[in-house]
Amino acid sequence: MSPDTLAVLVAAALFTGVLAYGVLGGADFGSGLYDLMAGDARRGAALRTRVDHSLGPVWEANHVWLVFVLVVWWTGFPRAFAAAMDTLAIPLALALLGIVLRGSTFAFRKHAEGLRQARLLGAVFALSSVLTPFFLGTVAGAIASGRVPLDERGDRVAAWVNPTSLVGGVVAVGTCAFLGGVFLTADAVRSQETALAVWLRRRTLAVGVVTGALVFAGLLPLRADAPVLWAGLTGRALPLVVVAALAGLATLGLLASGRTSLARVPAVLAVVAVLSGWGVGQYPYLLVDHATLVQAAGAPATLAALLIAVGIAAVVVLPALGMLLWFAQTDHRDDHRHGRHHVDRPEAGDATQAGTASASAIARRTASA
Repeated sequence: MSPDTLAVLVAAALFTGVLAYGVLGGADFGSGLYDLMAGDARRGAALRTRVDHSLGPVWEANHVWLVFVLVVWWTGFPRAFAAAMDTLAIPLALALLGIVLRGSTFAFRKHAEGLRQARLLGAVFALSSVLTPFFLGTVAGAIASGRVPLDERGDRVAAWVNPTSLVGGVVAVGTCAFLGGVFLTADAVRSQETALAVWLRRRTLAVGVVTGALVFAGLLPLRADAPVLWAGLTGRALPLVVVAALAGLATLGLLASGRTSLARVPAVLAVVAVLSGWGVGQYPYLLVDHATLVQAAGAPATLAALLIAVGIAAVVVLPALGMLLWFAQTDHRDDHRHGRHHVDRPEAGDATQAGTASASAIARRTASA
């Protein structure tokens, strides 16, 4: 197999990981925006409990794809990886901080010692859920606009504080929120939480409309600020742009008609089309204007070994991840089928509800004290 072919195949594996993280991690991050909009402890209790139930089984597994992307990137394209880590150290560090804070507060808020602590941890979880995809989006914008040179350090501020990067950050937050809302709405419907499902459906529809407008309005600055990406999006990637628009409209239509489970399919398709449009739009560049896939690739022997490792990982890991996601999407349905209900679901009249099962216990302990 030729070195050029090896480079393209490794890049395809890398971008597959980006797509998986964009969908699974994106839905994960998107839930945080609704947590942020949920209101005080009493009004937001049902939503926060739903977030805990929906994310609990899968939130750690979703980040497997981020690890996969980073490993394939630094192994297959080490010079490009080093260049991005150097020039984009600030947004990458902030994104990493957001991931750590988000994961730790998601876990710790279930065991908070008081209502004030539970609310603080919840606020950090919600804010980091928004800021992390924003900074990851700015990284994508910096690369796509040609601000990451291969063999020298770029401007560590201007590289990610520019029109394309800011558009990328805002679009990342919006698409994550839209996808997360679609999945949370379907989960609420499946668990027969009617009032919560209505609340989520209305806000997801609003987020979807705003995000769609932002995606297409965000194309306008690209013509001057990221001409390579603009040429790709209006050329060979244009069919993907059309697919993204149609899939987004289909998702909104299905949500509006109450077909929430089916709405997940075009929602995922829309996110995949948006991400694929970015990848196809800047092809064959890995670092736009500075290095193509072939130019940035590592040694052919390394690429071949990496492809073998990726194949083994796919055989070993993908079935387990698929089973995890399947169980996560069927457990609540089975509970209702057999007449079982979650004992920690918040009641509408519990004025001391903190938003999660642990917060309920905290409120009771506080009241008794």
